[in-house]
Amino acid sequence: MFSLSGHCALVTGGTQGVGLAMARALARAGCRMVLHTLRVDQRAEAAAEACGASGRPAALIAGDLSGETHAAVDQLFRKAIETEPSIDILVNNAGTYIDVDFLEMDVARFEYTFRLNVASGYFLTQAFARRWIDQGTAGRVLFTGSINGLLSEPTHTAYDASKGAVAAMVRSLCVSLAPHRIRVNSLAPGLVATPLTQPVLADPAINAWMRLHTPAGTVPSADVCGAAAVFLLSDEAEHVHGQTLLVDGGMSCWQQPDLPAALRAATANL
Repeated sequence: MFSLSGHCALVTGGTQGVGLAMARALARAGCRMVLHTLRVDQRAEAAAEACGASGRPAALIAGDLSGETHAAVDQLFRKAIETEPSIDILVNNAGTYIDVDFLEMDVARFEYTFRLNVASGYFLTQAFARRWIDQGTAGRVLFTGSINGLLSEPTHTAYDASKGAVAAMVRSLCVSLAPHRIRVNSLAPGLVATPLTQPVLADPAINAWMRLHTPAGTVPSADVCGAAAVFLLSDEAEHVHGQTLLVDGGMSCWQQPDLPAALRAATANL
């Protein structure tokens, strides 16, 4: 496994789902961890303990990134550097999605999605980049994107737009920050099993359809994102800038899934 020994990472939204999977993988690679959570509760403490099992205690900090962006980001940034002044890796993972038809979307829910999925990561990266440039630190930034930045769903228009914005933002920040020795990339999962997707995957028909629509034929746990995150943040990826790595089992490559023979036969006369 690639080593992150000697590094320290802040992972926003790092106590469940994809964020926790990446945090655990970074900790196993030797990275010291600061996990951001909305609130410090039993689940958050269990996440910190899981990361600490690799040998170094993981710190927890709480903050709501969905509020007014300047205040929310400034507060979290200050908490983070007070907790671990040597943070040189930022993982912008905190996010949300709202399942609502486009014609029913309102400004409040749209802006909430973009504050959490786009603006908070943009300005948190800015805060750390300013600090790293002043210190001469070669920082590393990883955003959590999504296959929804490429493939759309009718009831996820705000989420889809926000994840498309993340992909564009990563390219733009790469151009701005690469000259300062700060690398910016994104990891974009397909459908993986997390607490957020559990209600969807609990429907056998949807679960079967998603497996069918994925060339690899599986809906894996979020752990598949861990090794990819370690690679993108490692020294071995030193020349990887502004990229979005899809971890989707090939879903983004398949325009139309190949229906099983039995299903083709059953629908042949429709």
